[in-house]
Formats: sequence, C-alpha cells, structure tokens
Amino acid sequence: MQEFTVPPVAAAPRSGGLADIVFDNAADDPQRVVLGRKVDGHWRDVTAEQFRDEVLALAKGLIAHGVRYNDRVAIMSRTRYEWTLFDFALWSVGAQPVPIYPTSSPEQVLWMLHDSEVTACVVEHEEHAMTVGSVIGRLPQLARLWQMDADCVGELTRDGERVIDDMVHGHRLAVTPDSPATVIYTSGTTGRPRGCVLTHANFMFEADALVSRWEPVFRPESGGGASTLLFLPLAHVFGRIVEVASVRGRIKLGHQPDISADALMADLAAFRPTFILAVPYIFEKVFGAARRKAESEGRLSAFDKAVEVAVRYAEAGEEKAFGTGPGPGAALRMQHQFFEKLAYGKLRAAMGGRVRTAMSGGSAMQRRLGLFFSGAGITVYEGYGLTESTAAATANPPDRPRYGTVGQPVPGTTVRIAEDGEVWLRGGHVFSGYLNDPAGTAAALRDGWLATGDLGSLDEDGYLTIIGRKKEILVTSGGKSVSPGPLEERVRLHPLVAQCVVIGNDRPYVAALITLDPDAVAHWLRMRGKPQLSPADLVRDTDLENEVRRAVVAANTMVSQAESIRTFRILAGQFTEEDGFLTPSHKLKRKAIENSYGIEVEALYRS
Repeated sequence: MQEFTVPPVAAAPRSGGLADIVFDNAADDPQRVVLGRKVDGHWRDVTAEQFRDEVLALAKGLIAHGVRYNDRVAIMSRTRYEWTLFDFALWSVGAQPVPIYPTSSPEQVLWMLHDSEVTACVVEHEEHAMTVGSVIGRLPQLARLWQMDADCVGELTRDGERVIDDMVHGHRLAVTPDSPATVIYTSGTTGRPRGCVLTHANFMFEADALVSRWEPVFRPESGGGASTLLFLPLAHVFGRIVEVASVRGRIKLGHQPDISADALMADLAAFRPTFILAVPYIFEKVFGAARRKAESEGRLSAFDKAVEVAVRYAEAGEEKAFGTGPGPGAALRMQHQFFEKLAYGKLRAAMGGRVRTAMSGGSAMQRRLGLFFSGAGITVYEGYGLTESTAAATANPPDRPRYGTVGQPVPGTTVRIAEDGEVWLRGGHVFSGYLNDPAGTAAALRDGWLATGDLGSLDEDGYLTIIGRKKEILVTSGGKSVSPGPLEERVRLHPLVAQCVVIGNDRPYVAALITLDPDAVAHWLRMRGKPQLSPADLVRDTDLENEVRRAVVAANTMVSQAESIRTFRILAGQFTEEDGFLTPSHKLKRKAIENSYGIEVEALYRS
C-alpha cells in the first residue's frame, strides 16, 4: 500500500461561510477590481464595493420572494456573470445553489430538481424555462422560476428594496463552515447522477490551498494583478472552485459562455487573462488549430520543428528541476530563442498575450502536449479530482511539474493507493456524502477515506499517475485485463482523430470505434486536393483509413499483443453530449455508445 501526504499551508476555517469574503473584500479594498463583466460587447470592471452591493441587493430580493436559510435553489445556465452573482447572494442568505447543466434533458432536470427538493429555479433563457416548465407539474415543491434574460436580477433587486440589510446579515452570520454550501450532481457516466453535498468548509479549504500553494499562478510578478477568463461550465465543480478561489483570492474573474473558437479567442484577446483553466480538450483544439494554420501557410515543417524544440526544452528543464540533468544546453537555448519569435510568442498572443500559466483537469493530458505548451511559455499544471473532492485532490506543483502525471496531493491532502490499486483520498475537501443516498455514501466514504473508483500509482516523490477507472477495465474472453484509457489517448494523438472508444469486454480481442475531427478532416482533404466528402463517403476513403491505422499501430506499441487493438471501425458521426454519449465534461459514456452502436460492434467480431 502506497501513501503520500502534503501538509496544509492554510488554516482550516473556524467560522463563517463563503459569502463573508464578498463583504470583507469590500471593507478592506472597496475600489479593487474583482470581476470583469461584458456589457454590450465591451468588458467593464466591477469593483469589490460594486459587487458587494449587487450581492446584497439580490440577496434582499431573494428574501422578499421567500427564499430562506437552507432552501435549495437550482441554477440552469451557461457560464455568465449572473451565475456568480446568484451563488454569492444565495450563500449570503444561507441557501444552497444546485447547479444544473444547461444541456440537461427534461428527465435529467426532473430527477435533480426532485431529488434536491428545490423551492426555486433560475434559468438563463426561454429554452431553459420551457425545459423546466415541461416537468414542473411533477415538482410540487418548486414555487418560483426566474429567467436571467428576462432581467430577473433587476426584478429581484427592486423587490428587495423594502428588506433591511440586517435581515441578510442575520442569515449570513448563521452560516458555519460545516453548513452545506451546494449540491452538485455527478455527470453520470455509469448511471443516474448523484447529488454530492459540499460544505462551505470544503470550498474554503480547497480554494485557500490552491491560492496559497500555486502562488505563481494566482499572484504573478508581472504588473496588473492576476486575472482569469472562466469558460468552464459553472455547473461543474472545476468551474465552481475557480469562481470561489478567484473571489477569495481577489483575482479578477471574467465569464465566457460561448466556447466556440471564434468567440473564445476574441475574448481571450480582449480580456487578456494571466492564466486559464481548462480541460485537455481545449488545449488539444488550440494546438490542432495552430498546426493546421501553419500547414495552410506552408510552414508545417517549421511548426513541427518548433514543437520538437519546445518539447526538448521543457524536458531539459524538467530534468534539471529533479536533479537528473543540467537543463537546456546552449544550442537548444538558441533554437528555442529563434522559435520564440517565430512561433511561441504568436501562440501566446492569440491567447491574449499575458497567459503564462494554466491548469488542466477533468481528464488526462498527454505528456507531450503538456511539454509543448511549457516549452512555448505556458506552463500547464495538470491535476486530478472529483466532484466528491471539491475539484483538485492532486496537482503538479509550481516549482517541479512532472508532465504525464497529475502531480502531488494538494496541501492538507493524503493520497493512498489501496491493495487493489484504487486511489483513496483524505482531506478537508472531501465531501460529506450523497444526498438521499446513505448506501452510496457508505460505499464511497470508508473510515474518512474517499474511495475514488480510479486506479493509480504513486512514484517515489508522491506524484500520482491515473491508470483508469476500475469499472472500465476490460477483461477479454481469454482473461486478459486491459485498461482502455491509455490506448484511447494514444490513438487520439493523431490530428484526424476526435474520439476513440476501446471495446473488448468478454470478447476474443480488443477493438475500437473511432470518430473524426471535422475541422482536421476538411483541412486534410483540402491539403491533398481531394473533394470535400460526405461523412458516409469519408469512412470508405482508403487513404484516410490508412492514416487512422497509423494512429492505431502507434497506440499498439504501448501494450502487449494480447492487449493491442486488432481492428477498428471509423464512424460517420461524433459522440456528442446532446446524443447522450458524452458527459458535460467530455467523458465517454461507454455503455450508451456500445448499446447504440451495437451493429458496428458486432461487425468487428465477425469471422
């Protein structure tokens, strides 16, 4: 059994709740800019004093409409300023926000609103209101529905004018660290979502540990202070902890609801954050777009050389940090300086020009991709966590990142590898249990340890590597155990591949279903003078199949012959969240995919 502990760097909170920091910030430095808000296409600063006044006014409106201490209020929206405003207003009256993904189906919404017994719901727009409205007849406890795009904030603020400030403060001062702060539903990769009850102490522990330990990220030496543009969904615990850590750390926070390439890149350029937080998918898309642009301009050879130099430069820096090498040599430094002007500076400029650090979570990032971004001047700290651990339980430390791992325990956390290889966690960020599910809580929490369901290993320095999910391990009919994750990730390294699902449970050998990246395929066809083909014709293109086969062969070099992918099928469509094949954090719903593509799966095993 392996175990590694990192001692805490911040004292555990003894009193108060999450809303207190809004009022403390305004009292200590009222004119400090704490948020950025996009109004009519332009970014405007929001000071600590302004934000406090808006939170207090909205909290008074909530009280005027009957929201009380310990009530639960659902929020169904994309990532936008009003969500953060509602979060802190609800915490100010001791209520519990319940985040709902904006893409949730009516049946999912019904389950979560019923299970959490919400008394009110905030939605973003008319479509969301119609989704809730379609099930409201089965939710007798749901008494109020507010819509952001119908100016519910203004309406609530006006209605709260008759409520005295002390009524809000009375509620706020009754909140303790152990009070429930929110119920966040898991993404449901293997079944019905479960509501994780997270306390104010969970969030404060996690946020304070991150801000204290990763000071170079949250307290940059460059002028202007730290800032981040949040485009992660606030319905996910990762986005939520970014929100809380930013307000507690007095880090300027902006919101971006649209993560399409054009909208995101435009706001990165306008907002100019110093760091970003994202899932690996975003970094993969940025890299892929840069590579395609270089190829279109006839600079692919130079771009690939720049990538190779960045990777070697970062690897040399990593070796020096761990005492296994001298660092980049003179020749490598000269090459790196040459490509700094030609490639790396342009990549950073496209992301606003001030980004020097980033944090990645939600799924595994390929070591080579992390090394590239580091060598290009953007250090990506990969981490690992769950909703049940209030986001990050481990993360690569700022002074010694080890690429390809998810880092060491965050301060105040212990990581244990159980006898069967399962990762167990202990710390102040571990949740208090699942709502209305004592059996599930008992299975997850064992003598104070959170059994994560993930398999992993710790190295001699306490860096964690995630191998895969216990429930996802495949066992072929020949008795060979296969972890699908590493194979899938390696296949996805090919620019043309969007997604890969490895199958083979109770089958004679391992096979794969593969989808294609539409942008990459369109570019590939264009560069080879081929006509743009329909999805049905694409999957029959011999040249394209041979390209994908190279990705499969490369992945097979990682494993034994018995574990290798023997055959594969290229699919015409994509695995999407709307079709029920992906969670909102882009994790594959394997059972749903295998069930829906049963014909294709059976075809892979015909003799």
